[in-house]
Amino acid sequence: MSSLRLTPLILAVALFMENMDSTVIATSLAAIAHDIGTEPTALKLAMTSYLVALAIFIPISSWMADRFGARQVFRWAMIVFIVGSVFCAVSDSLLTFVLSRFLQGVGGAMMTPVARLVLVRVTPRHQLVDAMAWLSIPGLVGPIVGPPVGGFITTYWSWHWIFLINVPIGIAGVVLVNLFLPDWQRSGTRRLDAFGFLLVGTTFAGWVFGISVLTLPALPMSFGIASLVGGTIAALLYLWHFRRTEYPLLDLRIFRLPLFRTTVIAGTFFRLGVGATPFLFPLMLQLGFGHSPFESGMISFAGAVGAFIAKFVAERVIQRLGFRSTLVWSTFVTVLGIYGMALYTIDTPIPLILAILAVTGFYQSMFWTATNAFTFADVSDKEAGQANVISQVGVQLSLACGVALGGGMLEFSHLVSGGATPTVGDFHTAFWVVGTVALVATAVFFRLPRHAGHALSGHRAAEPQAGE
Repeated sequence: MSSLRLTPLILAVALFMENMDSTVIATSLAAIAHDIGTEPTALKLAMTSYLVALAIFIPISSWMADRFGARQVFRWAMIVFIVGSVFCAVSDSLLTFVLSRFLQGVGGAMMTPVARLVLVRVTPRHQLVDAMAWLSIPGLVGPIVGPPVGGFITTYWSWHWIFLINVPIGIAGVVLVNLFLPDWQRSGTRRLDAFGFLLVGTTFAGWVFGISVLTLPALPMSFGIASLVGGTIAALLYLWHFRRTEYPLLDLRIFRLPLFRTTVIAGTFFRLGVGATPFLFPLMLQLGFGHSPFESGMISFAGAVGAFIAKFVAERVIQRLGFRSTLVWSTFVTVLGIYGMALYTIDTPIPLILAILAVTGFYQSMFWTATNAFTFADVSDKEAGQANVISQVGVQLSLACGVALGGGMLEFSHLVSGGATPTVGDFHTAFWVVGTVALVATAVFFRLPRHAGHALSGHRAAEPQAGE
């Protein structure tokens, strides 16, 4: 097998482990909450803590790979993720579970970004879409097997064991990395921007934790306000700091590139919407429709099947339509799928739900594949590391805020309705809101030039008109 295929497949072991873990926990939230003595909506803290850890530590992933070697960093990241998984399995309270998920996030922060960075730097630009697709395919197996396996284990065994699945997978990944992954390392590593790292970490943690607390009545609102203020102050200090540093942790000057800027902005709105659905949809199936975790998982996995199929045709679709049309249609159809969730009732035929989930998953996967490559459409090789880090930070922050937004709207609707537990109507309100937020991405992508990214996609659009 050529290195174009072998390297992304080895790196994809990490994606498989991460993606299966995230879908497994989504179908088991109600059972975990019951066992550790908290409300299901409170577990959004566990989901956001993982994403916050990613956002905090992703910015130093490129520096770590340059300084210690990609293989070394990738290997230890998988080990940390395995240890965090074991701690999740033995957690007996909300606090220990949240901290264990944070540790998992520290490992995850070094896995996926380093994998993408290695591919970007060793793959010719005209082969980048294909390499990214191969990187994503094995990772999509996780979401396919995760919901039914996690639901089965939770329903008929114990939720604790769903995290132990990561142990043999992670060990296999470490072995493959040791045997086959070349040890890529850059000479002349830049000095780490330690003060920038402190400010960036404080900013991200403050914002996401603050939003989560404000939408979680179990904690005083003053905690959330203080956290948001602290995060904002740190952000302003970083804006002052990065202009006065030779090698800033996040070089925000890269936002001068129009295609990169558009991808980050539009992608943020889109992920704010879709980031909430893995949290809301399994809970609606269980709390609103009365399904068991296993039944919920057998329904939820349909979206991953559609996403898996999309990976085999993504490159040809992008070549045929170009990035602009692909991104417009993928975001628009995905939003329609979210609106569909706002219409489901206990009487909605399961085959119809499965079909809509599969179609939605297909188009959402097209979005991920397209943006993974389009992020670098106007980025030079020299700036690829910063583009990779900043885009990945944006992904994790928007997903974390999406979970907080979805959970907050669910909690708000629940408080207004005054019911003892969230009703199906409360979930519907949350889906309408997050779907509308995601729809903004379609409008932003629609403004792209028709020829945007043609050098990456191979799409031969009409010659650009004046002003495009």
